[in-house]
Amino acid sequence: MHSAQFTAEPSSTDPVERDSTLVDVPGSPSPVSGTDRTPPTFDVIIAGCGPTGAMLAAELRLHDVRVLVLEKETEPASFVRIVGLHMRSLELMAMRGLLERMLERGRQRPAGGFFAAINKPAPKGLDSAYAYLLGIPQPVIVHLLEAHAIELGAQVRHGCAVADFQQDDDGVTVALADGEQLRTRYLVGCDGGRSTVRKLLGVGFPGEPSRTHTLMGEMEVGVSQEEIAAKVAEIAETDRRFDLRFFGGVYRVVVPIAGVVDRAAPPTLEDFKQQLRAIAGTDFGVHSPRWMSRFGDATRLAERYRVGRVLLAGDAAHIHPPIGGQGLNLGVQDAFNLGWKLAAQIRGWAPETLLDTYQAERHPVAEDVLDNTRAQMELLSAEPGPRAVRRLLTELMDFDEVNRRLLEKITAIGIRYDFGAGPDLLGRRLRDLDVKQGRLYGLLHRGRGLLLDRTERLTVGGWSDRVDHLADPTAALDVPCVLLRPDGHVAWIGDEQHDLDDHLSRWFGKPTN
Repeated sequence: MHSAQFTAEPSSTDPVERDSTLVDVPGSPSPVSGTDRTPPTFDVIIAGCGPTGAMLAAELRLHDVRVLVLEKETEPASFVRIVGLHMRSLELMAMRGLLERMLERGRQRPAGGFFAAINKPAPKGLDSAYAYLLGIPQPVIVHLLEAHAIELGAQVRHGCAVADFQQDDDGVTVALADGEQLRTRYLVGCDGGRSTVRKLLGVGFPGEPSRTHTLMGEMEVGVSQEEIAAKVAEIAETDRRFDLRFFGGVYRVVVPIAGVVDRAAPPTLEDFKQQLRAIAGTDFGVHSPRWMSRFGDATRLAERYRVGRVLLAGDAAHIHPPIGGQGLNLGVQDAFNLGWKLAAQIRGWAPETLLDTYQAERHPVAEDVLDNTRAQMELLSAEPGPRAVRRLLTELMDFDEVNRRLLEKITAIGIRYDFGAGPDLLGRRLRDLDVKQGRLYGLLHRGRGLLLDRTERLTVGGWSDRVDHLADPTAALDVPCVLLRPDGHVAWIGDEQHDLDDHLSRWFGKPTN
């Protein structure tokens, strides 16, 4: 039996303690009694209905997987934190027909100035049809994704927290904080940086504790924009962590914390005023906060994303500073990678090692994100060495190749999974193209694979229940044919049927006939 765009704050005794008023710890565990061999009521139970959990639930439901999402909070968050959806996340939303819903509730911004807040415009000709940032309130993202999952048939229960679990060869028995026990084939922890599931699973969460702390919130101000701009420009010469700017109809305030932080006490408006006066000489008349939080620069990565029938995704698997706005995006992309693979395992057609590719592909991506946030935090330092490196990098970013590489890294459109030797496109995601039936991503709404065939002579044969086929010689590709996985990554390039069949078997299992 097991025992017990912000990041979590670790300590030596607890794998993660979050410096934020936006989370708390679930109730005391209710031990699982014995080994329950009754048939599972659910195929997958997901702990946590944030963006990662809700996205995963929807992806599973596309394949008729019985899903229950358990969210410990009883009410939606009262704070209105504005976050940014980067290009790759916007592509994922387009692949599932969700982009228009997001666009209606968000505000588009230029795709530039993300890396360490170095103000460089985005390079021209980015390889995406969605080359912008979408600023949108996080509660809106959660609401839209949860509603999408429910529309597809997922069950969501609020006010329910996982307290304990026990897995066996047939499934997982999950105990809730109120003593109820549920049976499922798989359990996925999407329950944040202080993940109960990860702790119960005993998975290590190595990394570095916070060295610095920062207050962050959204509120009104009582002075002119001109006064704010002048003061921000002055302070930026010595402290890159300070920021005060108008964003999404309100001012976002980011101010470093001086002295010892009392992590047990939530930040107050007076805390913001004191720190603003200490750094800027004025509190800018801040008032009427929408939300307030504090965060550290703790950086940690789970040693494993899967132990048997229990998996981790999102902040439960990785935490890092919010610089660059990658956290929420990284979690949603975890869910997109995992969903179809876990569904394939449950539906019985997954190749033997398919579920293992979740960690093989996503763990290195998280490692890269953690490294680039470490680098960005160093570039915000007021010390002479990091300031000199920042000046040098600012010069280097005038070169298109450097600027493009850093932007593709932050926005995740530069990811290439290791699918073996082949053309550069192999393992990468394919941008949204014009095809004879409209747009390519419009053909991926059902979460199935897709053969885009410019030769008009190939077939998906016995995989037609899992893979769609579009014969289109007009498609704007410089290769004959591509096989796309349900997450839009290119799994094969070529024009020979026998080679295609081998790769269909690799990713989609045995044919049905």
